[in-house]
Amino acid sequence: MEWSFCAAQMPTGPGEAIDFGCGGSNIGLLAAQKGFHVTAINIEPVQWAYVHPNLQFLKGDLFNVSLPKSHFDLIINCSTVEHVGLVGRYGVTENHIDGDLDSMSLLSELLKPNGIMIMTIPCGEDAVFSPFHRVYGEQRLPSLLKNFFLDLEEYWVKNDDNQWASCTRTIALSFKSLSFKPSSLQDIPFKNVYALGCFVLRKQ
Repeated sequence: MEWSFCAAQMPTGPGEAIDFGCGGSNIGLLAAQKGFHVTAINIEPVQWAYVHPNLQFLKGDLFNVSLPKSHFDLIINCSTVEHVGLVGRYGVTENHIDGDLDSMSLLSELLKPNGIMIMTIPCGEDAVFSPFHRVYGEQRLPSLLKNFFLDLEEYWVKNDDNQWASCTRTIALSFKSLSFKPSSLQDIPFKNVYALGCFVLRKQ
C-alpha cells in the first residue's frame, strides 16, 4: 500500500531528493528513474540488486549526517518516521522519545521552499508499540505535520476480510472494530493491525 502510494504521487525531476530510511525499498530507484538525484539514507547497510547513476547511499543517522539546508526538492518518508528513536529495531540504539517530531523538523529544514514530502505512517488511536513503531492519532499527528501544508491525504483500514479499504480521516484516526483493534505483534499478522495514513506534504 505504501509503495503504491509513493509511486502514484512521485513527481518528475530533475531535482534533489532524499529517501529517508530507505531500507531495501525500491522507491529511491523510482525517484532516480523519474529524474531526481537521490540520496538514500539508512542507519544500517543496504544491499540493492541494482545500481543507478542518480542513486547514492549514505549510511548514518539523520541527526548525525551533514546535509545542506533548503537544498532538496523531494523527501521520501515511506514508513520510516514512526520508528525514529525506538530502541531495538532497524539499528536504533539510543532512545529518543520525540525522535519522530525532531526528525520531521529537521527534514523540513532540508527542503527547498515549496519542496514536498511523500509520507506514509501507521494511524489510529495514539500508541507506541516499542520497539516496533508509533501509531498516530488525534493527539500526535498534528504535531508531526506542524511544519507542513497538507497537499493530499488518504487513509486505509483493514476490513473484516483483512483487506485494505479506503476510509475517511475520522475513521482512520479512531480505528477500532470488533475484528481489528490497533495492535502490533510482528509475528502474528492478525494482531499487527492499524490504519494507514498517506500524505503529500509541502514545506510551509
